[in-house]
Amino acid sequence: MALWKETGLHDQKVMPSEPSEKIERVEAAPIPAPTPVNPAPPRRESTQMDRQESVLGLGVTIEGKMEGNGDVRIAGKFKGEIQIKGNLNIQKGAHLTAKINAEAITIEGELEGTVVASGQVTLAESGQVIGDLKAKTLAVAAGSRMRGNVEFGWNDSETARLSSVRSHEFGKNA
Repeated sequence: MALWKETGLHDQKVMPSEPSEKIERVEAAPIPAPTPVNPAPPRRESTQMDRQESVLGLGVTIEGKMEGNGDVRIAGKFKGEIQIKGNLNIQKGAHLTAKINAEAITIEGELEGTVVASGQVTLAESGQVIGDLKAKTLAVAAGSRMRGNVEFGWNDSETARLSSVRSHEFGKNA
């Protein structure tokens, strides 16, 4: 039943003073807001301490000294010295002639020189090293190649003790 009556343009609108039926007020349930769509998180190359990564791309040749706190990825050619407080990744196809000191080193390319890592050195299947290598740990894949001296798994006190034993034995044999 309608509460009011609509009439023509010239007629008056008449509203009853009291409705004849009791009207109940019903609250509509709130419409849930659409769930926001989260965009994909940005790609992160380095998850360790949010360090920045520098990349020397394929076709880039650099000669000199590299120092820093970030991670470095080399795909081109480098000749010189690398001292970083981060991770070094020598990609497949890269050629380095260098003295390297870094936290962790992954070798997939070719390296001639000395390597010192405070963490792990990973020698991948395509990796080749000519020179000496010293690391806390060493992972060597089948098919990789190396020519040189290797030290891994020794802490500083054990290295010092071993050096003194060697020099003592060398003195006896002389």
